[in-house]
Amino acid sequence: MSLSVELEKKFKGFHLHVAFENREGSLGILGGSGMGKSMTLKMIAGLMKPDAGKVIVNGRTVYDSAAGIDIPTRDRHIGYLFQQYALFPTMTVAENIGIAMKGKGKGRKAAIDQLLEQFSLQDLGGRMPSELSGGQQQRVALARIVASRPGLLLLDEPFSALDSFLKEQLLEDMIRQLSDYDGDVVMVSHSRDEIYQFCDQLLVLDQGEVKAFGGTKQIFDQPGCVEAARLTGCKNIIRAERMDEYRVRVPEWHCELKFEKIVPEQLRAVGIRAHYIEVLKDRPENMLNVVSAFVESISELPFEWYCFFRVPGGGRIWWKTAKEGLERDRNRYLPVEGEKVYLRLPAESVILLV
Repeated sequence: MSLSVELEKKFKGFHLHVAFENREGSLGILGGSGMGKSMTLKMIAGLMKPDAGKVIVNGRTVYDSAAGIDIPTRDRHIGYLFQQYALFPTMTVAENIGIAMKGKGKGRKAAIDQLLEQFSLQDLGGRMPSELSGGQQQRVALARIVASRPGLLLLDEPFSALDSFLKEQLLEDMIRQLSDYDGDVVMVSHSRDEIYQFCDQLLVLDQGEVKAFGGTKQIFDQPGCVEAARLTGCKNIIRAERMDEYRVRVPEWHCELKFEKIVPEQLRAVGIRAHYIEVLKDRPENMLNVVSAFVESISELPFEWYCFFRVPGGGRIWWKTAKEGLERDRNRYLPVEGEKVYLRLPAESVILLV
């Protein structure tokens, strides 16, 4: 299965240009609000017309502006899960699923029953959408899409309207329910956690441009650019200057960082995720990559501590640590407000950004 996309759409003050080719696993599109994520899905599905470009789904061209190809949405064999699910309010659950199927008779009913069981809806076939919870409505909408046997499934922020507890449960359910689906899946989200958990491949979209594309875990580990690091949740991103092949100066943190890997000449900034920082009471002799700072504030959450450090005359650094980790590791400790500490930034955890 494969999906090849090159699309362009211009608005006043905004230019969307997206190009990628996905040939393995589910694809996530991550970006902030208004960056063009849902617009990209709508153009792939044929719900919005691009200014120019091409869309090829499993070797079949469904849109090509240069060749004059623009297959109608209904004939593209693409399933689209909207944020609000778009169920028919006057139809039962079984009828909502069945309307997407071809054929009649016993075979059709058996197929509906199979999907009701696959999506854990076997006792809800006779209910109306208004009688269902948000999570149940989502499962019905997903079952209806799968019933049409699409070659491509597009998920447009499917968990945005759900509370955090239900969201986590339904994400696990969706991963399980789609495990037997043999088509391509593209999910749009502004949640890095959803993307990381669900998607094999990742496309980072910012201001209408692709900032990163590749394996999800690889991009989270090495985002490559400032925008991708920010969107994948890196809290500490700071301007940096390349000194030589292995050293970097961070002016606002008043420190130099040394690496075993070669520092790119195009270096623009460095970043480190909040949970990778080590907090020390005393500065060990000859230790590299250490920043002196004061504890500005500290906050307690149910399972974590959050702490902001202020570098004298410079920037701030954000740190977080699990409560369980503090209790288990005696070499770690929780500082107090106003205390001077030393922050070790392990070289292997520092992200080099261009």
